Amino acid sequence: MDASLWDRITGTQSDPQEWVVIAAGVLALAAIVPHAVWRLSRNAITIAHEGGHGLVALLMGRRLDGIRLHSDTSGLTVSRGKPTGLGMVLTAAAGYTAPPLLGLGGAALLGEGHITLLLWLATALLIVMLVMIRNAYGVLTVVVTGGTFLLVSWLTGPQVQAAFAYVVVWFLLLGGVRPAFELQSKRRRGGAGDSDADQLARLTHVPAAMWFFFFHAVSLCSLLGGGRWLLGL
Repeated sequence: MDASLWDRITGTQSDPQEWVVIAAGVLALAAIVPHAVWRLSRNAITIAHEGGHGLVALLMGRRLDGIRLHSDTSGLTVSRGKPTGLGMVLTAAAGYTAPPLLGLGGAALLGEGHITLLLWLATALLIVMLVMIRNAYGVLTVVVTGGTFLLVSWLTGPQVQAAFAYVVVWFLLLGGVRPAFELQSKRRRGGAGDSDADQLARLTHVPAAMWFFFFHAVSLCSLLGGGRWLLGL
């Protein structure tokens, strides 16, 4: 890799002004709170969710057969390996925790001024994930998302890159909170009987309610810690 390009990726950039950070958070909320907008923007959370399942499955030595993303913002990650044990538990637990933890990691990078590095890492992860996508809608979703990161990384100036990066990280932190509450609501209405929480309950003999508590604890603590980094507290 060219030395100047490497320096550009790994170097630090100036923090944006405080109003940009706050405006980015407001914009992220605007993509999460209204139901009509959330039906579209939730696709990005699904990418992170299924990507989390897939990454942990590989790290646990499981064989990843493929990932499917659907237009209703649901998804499916299929892996092969031992059907019980720690590897399967961590793989199942990785979905709902992946978006907020990715947001927390992104906030840590932004807190150190690594805006360009964040954008390139996100692009690289999306390219790797694209190889494992097994349906047309999933390919379209990941290509559009990855293309957006790539275009912002290559064609825009530092101020636009910074604003975009802060919107993305705020979105992961804030958007990572909502899905677990939505799943709980759906289960109360008799749906989602084979959710991640139910699978974890069968694997560990720990009630699904405790796994929901775990999902909420991870997302809310990530939001609190990541928000403090983003706001420079």
